[in-house]
Formats: sequence, structure tokens, C-alpha cells
Amino acid sequence: MKSVLNNRPALKEDIEKVAEVAGYLWQKGWAERNGGNITVNVTAWIDDELRAQSPISGPRAIGMTLPRLRDCWFFCKGTGRRMRDLARDPMAGGALIRITDDCAHYQIVADRLVTPTSELPSHLAVHDYLLAKGSPYRASLHTHPTELVALTHNKKWLEKDAATRMLWSMIPETKAFCPRGLGIVPYLLPSSLELAEATIRTLDQDYDVVMWEKHGVFAVDTDIVSAFDQVDVLNKAAQIYGAARNMGFEPDGMTDAQLRELSDAFDLPK
Repeated sequence: MKSVLNNRPALKEDIEKVAEVAGYLWQKGWAERNGGNITVNVTAWIDDELRAQSPISGPRAIGMTLPRLRDCWFFCKGTGRRMRDLARDPMAGGALIRITDDCAHYQIVADRLVTPTSELPSHLAVHDYLLAKGSPYRASLHTHPTELVALTHNKKWLEKDAATRMLWSMIPETKAFCPRGLGIVPYLLPSSLELAEATIRTLDQDYDVVMWEKHGVFAVDTDIVSAFDQVDVLNKAAQIYGAARNMGFEPDGMTDAQLRELSDAFDLPK
């Protein structure tokens, strides 16, 4: 059967990156059952032939109107699909969709009928926000990194930038590779419009990674590998903190002076 990926190397590469990251999430234990989601804006790789291809589904309502997504194309994890499914066969575990001209519906245009994730509206709302802002970011990731989620069960880490300061201080690479730190969203119902709106408000405060209390993280970046890398680095810092506590002591962390020196040396935000 002819695949939409045939003779489209850039589109294929982007979707293969999704499969690669999905495998990492499963291996790390951050994607239990069908947990987590990935949505990537692949509009740049869509050619006229694919635009003219008949969809395999009729228009389906998004549940909101997103004016900047007119004729945008996305690849996203399928509903009920597991990250390990996506890693093994992305076109069976994910959906390629086009946003219709009314900006309120989507159609599936792909090799087989895979319904997108139930969290599609919130992911698309973020992508609409990113385009409105003129951001180069085209990938969004939601996953459940164990140590970062554990931190949110202690109220002191829910204070603004408290977790950021601690995580930056665990190892120099954390601030170097995650210079905008970790935004915090207090607990809200998963998949809710309220959670999507709170996430966008937090991203608008210049964060790239947002922590959902007692739930998981939401990260955005230029591509899905970069979004994963930010979460991976932050969670490594949380692991170092937890390891020190398990050894029976509170880690000293890098000093403010050391963090300022790091910022100056690598031209990072203060």
C-alpha cells in the first residue's frame, strides 16, 4: 500500500523523530499504559499532491476555533495508543491530520484511520498560541517524568521558580540547556480546557517546560527531540536531588555566584 511518507523525506524524518522520542519515553517509564502525548506541526513538509489527496475521515470538530491553524497539518499520537506502539509503527500509532478552512474541524489524511489523542484540542490550542506569537516552536510533548512529578507532591516546590532554582543548582548543564526553567501549573483536571488555558498563560511567561502539579510536564520546542531533551535534563537534576536526599543529606547545590558565573560564561538569561 502506498504510504503518505513515500517520496517525502522531510515529513518521514519528522515522524521518525516522533517514533524515536516515543521509544525513549517508554524506556524511561514516563509513558505508562497510553499515557502522554506528542503533537508536531508538519505543515512545512506538506506538498500540493498531499494537499489534494482525499481525506479518510469526514470533518471532526475540535471543540474550539483556532484561527491561526487554517490548513495546518499535524502528526499526533492516536487515542488509546501507547508510546511503545508509536515507536514501533508511527503510522499505525499516530494520526496525520489537516485543519479545515473553518479552523474548527480536522480531517485525517493518512495511510489508515487512526483517531487523534483526546488531548488534541489542548495541544492544538498551544500550537495556535505559538503561531500567534511568531514562535519557531513546532513540537509539543506531554509526559510523566517520575522524579519531576514527585517534586510536585511537596508544596514548597510549587512556589514560583522554587523548583527551577533548585534544579538549576544540581548540575551546570541544567541551566545551560534549560535556561528558562520550569513553569508551574496548580492541579487541574487532565484534558480540560482550563488546563490548556493555564498552560498557555504559563508558556507566555517565557517558559518552555510547564509542570502540571501531580500529573506531568508539557514542553514545547523547535522539534520533538529538543522538547524531549529539555524534560530529560530537568528530570536528571531532580534525580540528583532525590539521590542526595536518599543518601541522608540535603544537597548544597550550586551557589548564586556560581549560577551567575555560568550565565555570564554562556550568555544565558539571568
